[in-house]
Amino acid sequence: MSAPADVAARLLGGPVSGVTPVGGGCIGTGARAVAADGRAVFVKTMAEPPDGIFAAEAASLRWLGEADAVPVPEVLAEGDDGIVLEWVEPGTSTRTAAERLGTGLAALHLAGADGFGASWPAYLGPLRLDNEPAATFAEFYAERRLLPCLRIAVDRGGVSAPDARAVEQVAARCADLAGPAEPPARIHGDLWSGNLHWAADGTCRLIDPAAYGGHRESDLAMLALFGAPHLDTLLGAYADTAAELGRPLPPDWRTRVPLHQLQPLLVHAALFGGGYGDQAGAAARSALRVG
Repeated sequence: MSAPADVAARLLGGPVSGVTPVGGGCIGTGARAVAADGRAVFVKTMAEPPDGIFAAEAASLRWLGEADAVPVPEVLAEGDDGIVLEWVEPGTSTRTAAERLGTGLAALHLAGADGFGASWPAYLGPLRLDNEPAATFAEFYAERRLLPCLRIAVDRGGVSAPDARAVEQVAARCADLAGPAEPPARIHGDLWSGNLHWAADGTCRLIDPAAYGGHRESDLAMLALFGAPHLDTLLGAYADTAAELGRPLPPDWRTRVPLHQLQPLLVHAALFGGGYGDQAGAAARSALRVG
C-alpha cells in the first residue's frame, strides 16, 4: 500500500506536509495533510483496493453534492489507489445539527434520480455490488442487493440454510413487501452512524457513500440500525420537510424497517459473520410477517 502522503502528493501534483493519521476507517487508511497551497486535505488509501472503488466514491459524493441539500466533502482528486477530499474539521453531534440533517436529507432524497440504480458500482466495505438499473425498486433490491449479498454470506458461512430460505422468500415477494410505489430517491446507500461526519461548523457531512437511485426508506432504516445520534429529532425534521415538499412519508413506513435493514445485515454477515446472519434471518421473517 502506498503511503497516504505519497498518494496525496501524486494526486494533487505537489508535495504535502504535516501528515497525521486519522482513525475511524474500517477498510482504508486515512490521514490529514497540508497541500502545497496551504489547504488542509483528507487522503484515504488502502492495501490492494478493489478496482474502481475510489472512482465510485468520488462519483457518489459528486452526485449527492449536486442536489445542494446535505453537505458532502469536496472531491479534490481520485485515482486507483486513493482519494483526496477537503478537510472538514470534526465536531460533535447536536440536536440542532441533527434537525438540519433531517431537513436536508428529505430534500436530498426528493432531488430524485433518473432510475433505480447508478452508472457506477457500489462498494459496501470491500464488497462490490452491481448498480445496473432496474425498472422498479423491488426488482433492484431483490436482484442487485438481497440475492447477491445472500450468496456471498452463504458462501462464507455467515448465514444458515433456514435463514437463507427466509431471505429468498423476501426477495421473491419484494414487490408485495416494498409498500406504495415511489419514484427513485437520491440516497446515500450506506447511511449508518459512522458515515455521519459531525463537523465543527455545526453541520453534518455525509461521507463514504454508496449512492444510487433507490428507496428513501433504505437510508432511514440504516440510520436506525446502529443508532444514529439524536435519531428522533432527525426523523421528525425529515418527516416535516418531506410533508412540506409534497411527499410525506407513508404512515406505515416504520413497518418496513426490517425489509430495508436486511441488506446491510447480509453485508455484515458476509464480512464479519458472528450473529449478523441470525439478525438477517430475524429481519427477513419480520418483513414476511408484515407483508
